[in-house]
Amino acid sequence: MPTILKPDQVREKYGKMFCQGFFTMVDEENGIAQIVEKCVSRGPVEWDIVNRKRTGGVLKDIRSEGTTIIMDTIIGEAPLNFGPVSPNLGGQGISALIVKGDRVHTKWFGLAGASVGIGACIPQCSDVIETIYPDDFKIGGAHRAEVEIVTPKMVRVIIGVDDTDTKEKGASWVTMMNLGRDCPIGRFLDHKITQLNPNVPNKTTNCCSTAVAFAVRPDEVHDLIDFAKRHIAQETYSENTVMTVFTGLKVPKELEEFGWDAKRTLFEVDDALKIAEKCGIQVIEITGSRGTIGAVAAIGCFDMGIRSAGVPEDFD
Repeated sequence: MPTILKPDQVREKYGKMFCQGFFTMVDEENGIAQIVEKCVSRGPVEWDIVNRKRTGGVLKDIRSEGTTIIMDTIIGEAPLNFGPVSPNLGGQGISALIVKGDRVHTKWFGLAGASVGIGACIPQCSDVIETIYPDDFKIGGAHRAEVEIVTPKMVRVIIGVDDTDTKEKGASWVTMMNLGRDCPIGRFLDHKITQLNPNVPNKTTNCCSTAVAFAVRPDEVHDLIDFAKRHIAQETYSENTVMTVFTGLKVPKELEEFGWDAKRTLFEVDDALKIAEKCGIQVIEITGSRGTIGAVAAIGCFDMGIRSAGVPEDFD
């Protein structure tokens, strides 16, 4: 019969280890998910990335940001391929990611030392609900281990904003950084500054909009939006502040195109409202409507990496 252990029980059994964060966001409409794992050092991060990538499974992309691993996966199951080198190199992989109600179950396999990571390190992270171990589970040495790690079901929410400052005071990027730092709901993921068309006549100085992303449980989305509205309303200096909201892991292509075009095109508010409605963006007027264009564009550019911070001429 399988053994089910909670994080404190895993810690008591194997000793304190190194995982500082482990949570899973799902986008069921698109059949995809994202796992975020935070470690204390780059060594395990780099080793895990190489070995997990080698095995395939449900993993579609894996990358690091400092000591954090970001894994893009499908929702479902897929076979692992450790390959002929596995007896010498070890290996680690994810063979399934299944959503069950308000929980996400991921199935992990590890060979040799990699079994410690999936059997003792990740399972004792406080973000984990519980880990299911088979009867024949053995850790370390030359063993092949299998576990099922259960985490809360979470979704990604991106909140964009524009026009919170004046020529005399304020900065939208600071307002949103404060939101990310101070928000008590969910996990703050990222903060992005989007450079918009510098030739816009109604701007302060740099003509930038900003967005932040959170990982939250589905039942927390409403509370997150309410908190963000109050926070932005308290910090804005402008009479034209707009907030936008998008839930999901895949920003629609048409929305990305709008965000990129906003770096060189002079759009009207109605243009932004049309694309927002088409792409499932909630537009919330905080003090006015002029910030709609930038707030929508901020979500469109959120996953563009460094391109969000520049104009097309920077990348030609």
